[in-house]
Amino acid sequence: MYLWLDKADRLVAGWMDKYCQFLMRISLAFIFIWFGALKPMGISPEIELIKRTVYWIRPEPFVIVLGWWEIAIGVALLFRPFIRVALLLLLIQLPGTFLPLILLPEICFTSFPLGLTLEGQYIIKNLFLVSAAFVIGGKVRSKPL
Repeated sequence: MYLWLDKADRLVAGWMDKYCQFLMRISLAFIFIWFGALKPMGISPEIELIKRTVYWIRPEPFVIVLGWWEIAIGVALLFRPFIRVALLLLLIQLPGTFLPLILLPEICFTSFPLGLTLEGQYIIKNLFLVSAAFVIGGKVRSKPL
């Protein structure tokens, strides 16, 4: 009776399985290029948070370098031969994104540990970026589409 539904489900799931890694890689690249480009342009909403977090470094050049670093991650994700480079750069960069949770809890939490401010939510979403990087890294040896 529901044979057609099962067939449709298998078809959709098969399509998703075939293209999920590619779509995740392109999405992650888009996020890194876009958010990275905002930093050298001086219009990133993160700039003040970055300046307060890495107070031991001159903030202006650091923000610009960080922006270009993120752009490099995104561009490298776009080209299959450079995925490993992108993942290495990403794994070096991402732990720093969690620093405000430790160094500036008053900015990240309304009520520790569950009440997150908008900044805290912005930082916590990086857990997804790490997970996406692991999925991409886990498939890097797979045959390309």
